[in-house]
Amino acid sequence: MLNIGGLNEGVVIDHIKAGGAMEIYHYLQLEKLDCSVAIIKNARSNKMGKKDIIKIEGPLTVNLDILGVLDSNITINIIRDNEIVEKRTLELPDTVTNVIRCKNPRCITSVEQELPHRFKLTDKENRIYRCMYCEQKFTRRT
Repeated sequence: MLNIGGLNEGVVIDHIKAGGAMEIYHYLQLEKLDCSVAIIKNARSNKMGKKDIIKIEGPLTVNLDILGVLDSNITINIIRDNEIVEKRTLELPDTVTNVIRCKNPRCITSVEQELPHRFKLTDKENRIYRCMYCEQKFTRRT
């Protein structure tokens, strides 16, 4: 069994769908952080069968709720003094900017490349976001 050391202080992004850790790594731009980041892929999970985990050393200042748009099962554990001091599930944000991209070729964002990709949560129960410019529905590939 693989053993990754514990964190004295940091963030553990847990219950990532197997194979999804790199997308989250790139989205959060963790390569730009000057701290240790551990990516565990295909870890055994009683709940999910297999899962990915990302461990980040030190405090993290990004809004992690936006990760709920990418993967609804993610849980966030905040670690201080080797203890989990906060464990939370993600809330879906009402709006997201530059997290997901509009796929409609006729959308203004396809023509005006510098425009931010902005989506609004229109159906919380079904996790549906729509482009604020053209109403294109964002559907998460599974």
